[in-house]
Amino acid sequence: MFKRRSLVRFMAAGLGALALAGCVPPWQQFHAGDDAQAVTARFGQPKEVYDLPDGGKRLMWPTQPMGETTIAADIDGSGKVINVRQVLQPNEFYKAEIGKWTRTDVLVNFGRPEETAYFPLMKKEAWTYRYLEDGVWYMLYSFYFDDQGILRLTQKTPDPLHDPDLRNRF
Repeated sequence: MFKRRSLVRFMAAGLGALALAGCVPPWQQFHAGDDAQAVTARFGQPKEVYDLPDGGKRLMWPTQPMGETTIAADIDGSGKVINVRQVLQPNEFYKAEIGKWTRTDVLVNFGRPEETAYFPLMKKEAWTYRYLEDGVWYMLYSFYFDDQGILRLTQKTPDPLHDPDLRNRF
C-alpha cells in the first residue's frame, strides 16, 4: 500500500511539473538570435516601433490603457532577436535615470503612456503606465518631466481602477 501511494504522489508531482512547464510567459519563449519574423508571427504586427541607437528596432505590443503589460522585442539590424521582455515592471522602470532621461527615452523604453497630465503648479508633465507588481498588486507608475522634457521624478501608486475603496471616489 505504501509503495502505491508513493507512486501516485510521484506521478501527481510529475503531472504538476508538466503543467507548470506550459506556463512560460509568451515573451520568454524567444531567444537571442531567433528570427524577428517568429516574434511577429506570435504577437502580430507591433503597435509601436522605435529606432534603437545601434541601428536596430524596438517592436512593442502594449495592452494599455486598460492592460498591465507591454511586450518589447529588440531586433538588431539584420532582423535577429536581441531580447524579448515585458517592460512594464519595476526592474525596467528603475532603469530610468532622473535628470538624464527624456520623454523620448521613456517612450522608447515603455511605449505610449496610459495617461498624460500636466500639473501647472509643479510645472511638470506626468506620463502614467498601468502595471502589475509581483503578479499581485495593480499599480500605476508615473514619470514626471520638466518643461524641457527632462525626467525629474518618478512615482508608483495603487491603481484605483482595481481598488474598490478608491474606485468609487473618482
